[in-house]
Amino acid sequence: MTSKQDPAPEAAVLRIEGELTIFRAMELKPALLTQAQHLEIDLSGVTELDTAGVQLLMLAKKTALAEQRELRLVGHSPAVIEVFELLNVAAYFGDPLVMTVRAKAQSARA
Repeated sequence: MTSKQDPAPEAAVLRIEGELTIFRAMELKPALLTQAQHLEIDLSGVTELDTAGVQLLMLAKKTALAEQRELRLVGHSPAVIEVFELLNVAAYFGDPLVMTVRAKAQSARA
């Protein structure tokens, strides 16, 4: 249940491990709303995601867009993909990796 952030102000990588749920929202919010010009959020270590976590990711994306900063989600874990598909929010984030993984999962089911 850790999160690590690269201290570089121009580009930062935030790796979230463990839950991204209502129980950690307040802890993770400052890191997700960082002022880095380019933020990459690595979700490969996320074991659980709830609607509070999705809302926090959406707030981070909306804030970054409003401030003309880049925010990318990468390394989507199976837990993240499952919730994104259930809530149909993948397009909101527009990250190609989500679409690629989702397409692979659908083709595997066929």
